[in-house]
Amino acid sequence: MLNIILFGPPGAGKGTQSEKLIAKYHLCHISTGDLLRSEMAKKTELGLAAKKYMDSGSLVPDDVVIGMIRNKLAQDSSGPGCIFDGFPRTVAQAEALDELLSETGNTITLMIALQVEADELIKRLVKRGETSGRSDDTEETARKRIEVYDRETSPVANYYAKQDKYHAVDGVGEVNDIFNRICQVVGVPV
Repeated sequence: MLNIILFGPPGAGKGTQSEKLIAKYHLCHISTGDLLRSEMAKKTELGLAAKKYMDSGSLVPDDVVIGMIRNKLAQDSSGPGCIFDGFPRTVAQAEALDELLSETGNTITLMIALQVEADELIKRLVKRGETSGRSDDTEETARKRIEVYDRETSPVANYYAKQDKYHAVDGVGEVNDIFNRICQVVGVPV
């Protein structure tokens, strides 16, 4: 199976590149945000637990998120693999994901980290806020989100680097040029 973590700071282009990877390699898309919304809408046990945390302003605990990922993998186990978008965000989540995948004889194939300088990220996020109406994409908020990413999420890259699964890709340029760089790293013919 081809299991890819698409990694990078806010504004690096993960959403855009995820869509292209899914289309080319027919991967199951696992987005924790989508999973949380879906489970809450269905009012599943995990969804109700997540809603309780989110309503109180707390982060959803790892065991709840991993439970949702477990369910999604069980539903979509027949495909050629998955792309993990927005997950894992911490080393503890990466360890839990590895353990979950190993239960079915799978593993993360590679982590593709989109590399973009902070000034470019801020420009992208502010522009996205202007065009999409996302109120959280202001310059001040963008700077804070990048700081949080650098402090809390970027250590996940070291976790996968120790497993020789980390691959940095220049995330600046035309969308298709970036996608071609990613495909060179993936190296799997379709």
